[in-house]
Amino acid sequence: MKILLLCWRESTHPQGGGSERYLERVGEYLARQGHEVVYRTAGHTDAPRRTMRNGVRYSLSGGKFTVYPKAWAAMMLGRVGLGTFRGVDVVVDTQNGIPFFGRFFSGRPTVLLTHHCHREQWPVVGRLLAPVGWFLESRVAPRAYRNAPYVTVSGPSRDELVELGVDAGRIHLIRNGLDPVPEHIPRLDEGGIHLVTLSRLVPHKQIEHAMDVVAAVEGIHLDVVGSGWWEDQLREYAHELGVEDRITFHGQVAEDHKHALLRRAVIHLMPSRKEGWGLAVVEAAQHGVPTIGYRSSGGLRDSIIDGRTGVLVDSKAELIAAVRRLLIDAPFRTDLGRRAAERAGSFSWDTAGEQFEELLSALAPADKNQSERQQ
Repeated sequence: MKILLLCWRESTHPQGGGSERYLERVGEYLARQGHEVVYRTAGHTDAPRRTMRNGVRYSLSGGKFTVYPKAWAAMMLGRVGLGTFRGVDVVVDTQNGIPFFGRFFSGRPTVLLTHHCHREQWPVVGRLLAPVGWFLESRVAPRAYRNAPYVTVSGPSRDELVELGVDAGRIHLIRNGLDPVPEHIPRLDEGGIHLVTLSRLVPHKQIEHAMDVVAAVEGIHLDVVGSGWWEDQLREYAHELGVEDRITFHGQVAEDHKHALLRRAVIHLMPSRKEGWGLAVVEAAQHGVPTIGYRSSGGLRDSIIDGRTGVLVDSKAELIAAVRRLLIDAPFRTDLGRRAAERAGSFSWDTAGEQFEELLSALAPADKNQSERQQ
């Protein structure tokens, strides 16, 4: 099959995150199975327009908003046998708030990949655009894809789609996999008690709440791993709290350094307002580090088993209290981390890729599948 993946970002984008990594790992698996995979996304500073990584062909064009019309034009050219998208058999359209509506422009069978609904996040785009975005996501997209299969990554995200009117029978739950821990991890200074948060630095991640924990609990240091356009505001907030000397902003780091920071921590904080799954939860779990996060975030109710692999809370006050409890009760914290590590071992990108391949193969034109079976 020739498979087109549509997403507004990829992992090298300054604002790329777990959802982009999910699509890339699935694409890499499909490429290893002999399929031709094209990943179309927005360009960004210094990124080449065309590149090949791990068997996936990346095509970058457009910016935050123009990525959509440029992809539409490329898909329509592909329909008449021109350009990179000619000969596409199936499409995976990623809805990061708004989908590409790829089924209409490509004319090919399309799967809509939705990590979570964005109701709580739309206000960040402003009072004028927010209601338009939510209208497109909650009303237009479900109607546009009313006969198409959906993929989502957690039970709570599936429930959200059903609430928007998507038929539960068309929603396929394909959970995240997990990259292996690098073979060599640098040893960091173990001085002090370190907490960590691994996240993009954007408002809905609510890193401020993790910083409030530092202000409320003496003797701890917070490592903030990740980057994003909200970083200046977070640094200013740390200064206002008077805790800037107990918070380190590491920015984007290499994989081995990321895992070194996770391994050093005793607790991972994920105070996000909304998550589809929470890939950082299981990355921390690989090192026996439990996560504390908000029950209301959605996906964390799936990636964290409350009281067994981590702790779910309902307010900032409960977040602070949970940190204090885990710091005092080391046996309980260790038990959470052990069970989290055991569960992390059950997640595989191969499993996610196999499930995707099965779904896409069922959608591909019958003559295409027949020719592949004969090869």
